[in-house]
Amino acid sequence: MLVKKTSKNQITLPKEIIKAFPEIKYFEAKVEDGKIILTPVKIVPANITLEKIREKIKKLGITEKDVKEAIRWARKN
Repeated sequence: MLVKKTSKNQITLPKEIIKAFPEIKYFEAKVEDGKIILTPVKIVPANITLEKIREKIKKLGITEKDVKEAIRWARKN
């Protein structure tokens, strides 16, 4: 897909790309091996504290064992 940079250094992402990320409003941009890499980013409100995260984990019923198993699984893959 061809994308044109404007005189104000802006680009418009093609509809096909936007359709793949319907809920995303922000992307992190970086240069890697001479390529522009866009990574979808979700902004987390500043008022989310570690305590609120712990409360959510507890509500979801996630245990310390679940976390350890997930870490083990992720490190294997």
